[in-house]
Amino acid sequence: MSSMFDEEYYIPALSRHSCYFPDPRLASDEGLLAYGGDLSPMRLLSAYRQGIFPWYNENDPILWWSPNPRLILYPGKFKVRKSFRRVLKNKGFSVTFDRHFPEVIRQCASVRRKGQEKTWILPEIIEAYESLHDQGYAHSVEVHLDGRLVGGLYGVALGRAFFGESMFSLVSDASKVAFKALSDVLGAKGYDFIDCQMRTDHMVGLGAEVVPRDRFLDELEIALSDPGDTGYWHHFSWEYRDE
Repeated sequence: MSSMFDEEYYIPALSRHSCYFPDPRLASDEGLLAYGGDLSPMRLLSAYRQGIFPWYNENDPILWWSPNPRLILYPGKFKVRKSFRRVLKNKGFSVTFDRHFPEVIRQCASVRRKGQEKTWILPEIIEAYESLHDQGYAHSVEVHLDGRLVGGLYGVALGRAFFGESMFSLVSDASKVAFKALSDVLGAKGYDFIDCQMRTDHMVGLGAEVVPRDRFLDELEIALSDPGDTGYWHHFSWEYRDE
């Protein structure tokens, strides 16, 4: 992460009185676009509509990003390998939607991740996304085993795009089940893509693709041309069907 005061780039501070963002197409490939502002629902939704997301550490200002390239998954291109197919068929997982959003985001914040000493999902992030959930924009996928919440993910839906934020697993493969369920359900409902933000080998292994930022932003504009549906996803359901 470059310093916001790096001489090579000018990173503007955002006003709390406006939801303006600089053009993400002009950001460096690293993607740091601006800092400051707040995490109000209006600003967060404005950011996502422009392909921008917040990501910062404790004691830092709010940092806003739009990296190049971008990682996205097209529903229908999820890769199910033989070993994972056996998990889906035999492990006994069940999936719900928007039933346990507060628990999911807190589990995402508490699970330790390789190479990360502290979580970026700070209390103010939790509060902000719970507000988006209350307004019908942020959603969770929950994976259960023997009646216990063992995995899940959360993100933001706008138009025909879903912006994935974080996932967790308390048992092997649980977050992967959540991602498969999300991909299947959104594909059936006509969503264009799931934004996975930045490249990881794990997500690429599941079928996500690295695309140039300009292409991502062009496809996002098309996805947002459909207003989509807001509201809770309680009525969504998923069961694995062998392919």
